[in-house]
Amino acid sequence: MLEGKIGRIIFSRIKTDEDLAEAIKERVEKSGVKAGLFVVIGTLKRATLGYYKEGAYEYIHLDKPLEIATCIGNIAVDEGGETIIHAHIVVADERGEAFGGHLMKGSPVSATAELVIIEASDVNLKRTFDKTTNLKILDLE
Repeated sequence: MLEGKIGRIIFSRIKTDEDLAEAIKERVEKSGVKAGLFVVIGTLKRATLGYYKEGAYEYIHLDKPLEIATCIGNIAVDEGGETIIHAHIVVADERGEAFGGHLMKGSPVSATAELVIIEASDVNLKRTFDKTTNLKILDLE
């Protein structure tokens, strides 16, 4: 377990046609946050979700307008210092049917998306590659 303190809280708007995953990472990097969490609400033109199975992600493509019911994730850096965004998302269609999974590239914003970044200070949050899962997992040792 690691423990830190809440630092800055940063509010940002993601505009129409920006890829949600890329925009979150861009704004986190621009803000200089190296550890923390984020939440997003808004709308998407379509979504690409990932479902982790046996060491790899299977893709789920939803090619229709969607409401972001919730998107939450954490922020860390890998061994090379690259910012790593790990986000899960639940989206809903016009009937209220919900779909969820790992947020992948290929999810363009429709009207808008509102991002809140909550910085964790006094903590060094890192992700390291794990051969068993084939993922970069949080190193909390």
